Amino acid sequence: MTAAPSAAPATENVITKEDYRTVFGQLPTGVTAITGRTDEGYPMGLVVGTFASLSLDPPLVTFCVDKSSSTWPSIRHMERFTANILTKDQLPICRALSRKGTDKFKDVAYSESPLGTPRLEDSLAWIDCQVLSEVVAGDHYVIVGSVEVMEAGVGDALLFKGGKFGRYEGIDIDSAHTGGVAR
Repeated sequence: MTAAPSAAPATENVITKEDYRTVFGQLPTGVTAITGRTDEGYPMGLVVGTFASLSLDPPLVTFCVDKSSSTWPSIRHMERFTANILTKDQLPICRALSRKGTDKFKDVAYSESPLGTPRLEDSLAWIDCQVLSEVVAGDHYVIVGSVEVMEAGVGDALLFKGGKFGRYEGIDIDSAHTGGVAR
């Protein structure tokens, strides 16, 4: 009979915000604009890099937003939002919706989604959702949305990695594994 290994001695591992950002900055993320309306009916939006599919059955999505956001509370009260997946050509929209203030939609083209929220023109895809839940997790809220209506467009997604914006460039997996010869 062998003895169970003893637990490794505890080491003090301090994870700084800078280290955290550096490590997770290596992971490319899609850029998604979350849009909704204020109490007064004005369009409002914010940009996230955490939007993801959560469940196929039922169809659910998720994203995270900083608790210090002044925009999310303006959207949350309506209990619905549209997730607009941005294309590589929509960097100006990303910047407009990322700034502070209430005139974020000054130069942003949009139409009404089926749920009555702003749907950004020429987005790669849009997804209308009802807010299902919101959970506090550290310095963020984790939002879960129930997908009601969605539609895909055509184009290349806007990506964010290492503090820079870019686009996806696919590779032919078969060619990569066969020395460049496609099968």
